[in-house]
Amino acid sequence: MPLYVLSEGAGPHAQVPTDQTRIPIPLITTNTDYSNKSVKGKVICKGQLMSLAADDFILKTVIQEEDSQQSTSLQNQTINVILFGSLAKDFDQAGSQGDVVVASGFTVTKSSTVSEHNLHPCNLLLSGDDACLYVSCLSPPPDPRSPLANKRSATLSSEVSRNTKTPKYTYEGLGNLKSGSVVNVYGVVVFFKQPFKSRGTDYCSSLKITDQSNQKIGCTIFCEKLEEHPKIFQIGDIVRMHRVKAQCFNNSITLVNTFGFSVVTFDGAVGAAVEPRTSSRSFHFDQEVRRTVEELRSWAASQTLLPAVTTIPLSAVEPKAYFDLTCQLLAKAPIDTTCTLLRVWDGTKCPRTLLKVIVEPNVTEGPSFFSKKKEDLIANILVYDNHVEFARQLKPGAFLRIYNLRAISGSSKVPGLTSSHEEVDHLAFHLHGGTAYGRGIRVLPENSTDVQELKKALEAFPSDRDEDSLNDTELLEIWSTPPESLGLTQHCIDGERAECSTERSCSHNLQPVTLSELKRSDPGQIHHVTVQLRSYEPHRLHQALKLYCSKCTSMLDVPDDDLVAGLFSKASRDSGSCTPPPWMFSGKVDVPAGSAESQNRSLSVHLSAQLVSEGKTKELIFLSGSTLEETCRLTAGYQNIIPVRSSGDHLALLDMSAPFLFRGRKRYYGCKRCSEAAVREPRAEGVEVIDEKIVAEALGVQLLQYVLLMKLELQDATDTLEVFLWRDAELFFSVTAEEAAANQEAQKSIHQTMDALCPPGGSAGGRPWLNLCLTAYRTTNDEGQNQTCYQICHTTVARPSSPTRSEPDPA
Repeated sequence: MPLYVLSEGAGPHAQVPTDQTRIPIPLITTNTDYSNKSVKGKVICKGQLMSLAADDFILKTVIQEEDSQQSTSLQNQTINVILFGSLAKDFDQAGSQGDVVVASGFTVTKSSTVSEHNLHPCNLLLSGDDACLYVSCLSPPPDPRSPLANKRSATLSSEVSRNTKTPKYTYEGLGNLKSGSVVNVYGVVVFFKQPFKSRGTDYCSSLKITDQSNQKIGCTIFCEKLEEHPKIFQIGDIVRMHRVKAQCFNNSITLVNTFGFSVVTFDGAVGAAVEPRTSSRSFHFDQEVRRTVEELRSWAASQTLLPAVTTIPLSAVEPKAYFDLTCQLLAKAPIDTTCTLLRVWDGTKCPRTLLKVIVEPNVTEGPSFFSKKKEDLIANILVYDNHVEFARQLKPGAFLRIYNLRAISGSSKVPGLTSSHEEVDHLAFHLHGGTAYGRGIRVLPENSTDVQELKKALEAFPSDRDEDSLNDTELLEIWSTPPESLGLTQHCIDGERAECSTERSCSHNLQPVTLSELKRSDPGQIHHVTVQLRSYEPHRLHQALKLYCSKCTSMLDVPDDDLVAGLFSKASRDSGSCTPPPWMFSGKVDVPAGSAESQNRSLSVHLSAQLVSEGKTKELIFLSGSTLEETCRLTAGYQNIIPVRSSGDHLALLDMSAPFLFRGRKRYYGCKRCSEAAVREPRAEGVEVIDEKIVAEALGVQLLQYVLLMKLELQDATDTLEVFLWRDAELFFSVTAEEAAANQEAQKSIHQTMDALCPPGGSAGGRPWLNLCLTAYRTTNDEGQNQTCYQICHTTVARPSSPTRSEPDPA
């Protein structure tokens, strides 16, 4: 914290740096980064130096903008400047009213006395090693014979800069606090609440601490920024607070933060690393601090004042329990304005059936699907009310501690679509609103002891890529129901591996170029390359299957069976009696039993009168009250099935996240944005075969098209390049996306192709060389920036028959 006195002939260190931008006082706010910026003003009021402890001082002064403008209020031109430590002591000796000062390395906080003193609504705080103050002594010089002149001359020469030494702080025991004193303290945390929004603009956090005096002292901290609050992760952590004021409240001493407040937190576990948690750019830390922390750790461990550990794994959770959970966030999704879903795991499995919450994949941040083994370990946590805002800022992959989480047995009163109606004895996890009992969420740093232990537990769980390959039946289920797992590295099916390369089908007469040459070319051109496939995404090939709307050009994931089953179940529960339109005949149809235990059931069907009259009763059925499983069973005997529900006194289609049409194994979806869906009378005059396009047009549905979308990383001897495979993907694989959605042979063909082009676990030398045609085009990313993309076109994978082994050349 250096202080410089500027005068004629001052040395180079006593000059205001020219690389700093001057900020006028009226423009100062709390929302700006003031690194490499300075403020200049005239001292119009200088307060008295106050001593907080040995070698720890504070001084308040008021400065006014030099270039005052009449159009700007005087209130915005004058501002409080709070100096701390030896900088305050030096300015008390070297500065005077009337001097002009330049301050840098300061922080800005809101002023709590703005209405009382009619000053700028902010304060400038100068503390730490980055704080710097330059003083121009422009006031009339005092008489050389006066004591003031002698003191000023002896204290700080005009040619010498004064660099402060690390201050030595003194700390008060919690049993010796006196009301009104400003002190520095250490303490062991015995209770805490995460910061929450106060009624004003600040966040408030509260905690209770103790030390060897066995006094428990409450602390209330108001700070505008969350990062300025103590980073407390659990009871037993140790905090060190500088410049807190002791006050008497309800006959007890409490501590509140004051000017220059700073806090550092340490892990309270004996043997843990003494690493400070703080957002301050500079803070005091030495061997004395380390010794004090170790002493408090040992003392706290020998006491019974700390409650039993409340952090427990999912494997030990019991119904009705309140507990703290250390976990990793895998994905999240909004349920409604008052609730957010967090999908977490800690590597252990809860022995009870957990609540399943169904949300649409397109609103999920993070992976929508996980392997079956991993899904069994995932807990769905419903976060409510004031915690929703914080939950929305969390990023998948973060390590969390969730405090005062509640395990509720059998509760079905949750928002969104859940499977609770089917699983009566499930366990749900709720983080209720409010901050009682420290309720809240905290992001843990990756270097913390708890996170390191959690990582070890998670690493012990086999990754998705280690799962075995699946048989043909499982493959078909996976492609039609994407949430199930397909290993990240797909092995060849049935031990087969087809040797293959590619053939260009374009008519371009171009010489092949290297990838490095291609990257230097302008967009809008066609290129031929000879490359190898280095990697591809998605590794779970079912995720390459998408739904595309040609009208609004949106690209969606294929809804998974859990979501679709939930929509069918909801429609079945909500269905009531309604009168079908006059162009329909109503009847019943028997659903074949799915297993020996299940029974046949009759469902309501509605048939088009026109189609019945033409003898096409098996061509188009409006089906209501069925589950997804029942609908799939009926597709074996009926060609076109349209699921419907009762809405008021009429029939309506299900939510557009569900298929609007089943044709055998194939399912067809509509675009939510572009469809104007309604149950209308189909017109089949002159139509020999009813297909999905005719049905979609009759129902006002914008038909979504199945497409394949992949990102491939290519390589040659010069460079690597990421390209897309989309518009010509069906040509590339010689398989249509619609076939891949329902046909196991088509799925098997794609798997074999990718295994041959990029053998799992194989070296680059074992990969075939591919002749590709690429098109380069310009597009705009999410940030509005232009970028060049590349797409494979006019290329087909060729599988040559195995060559006969040639005879060796004679020696």
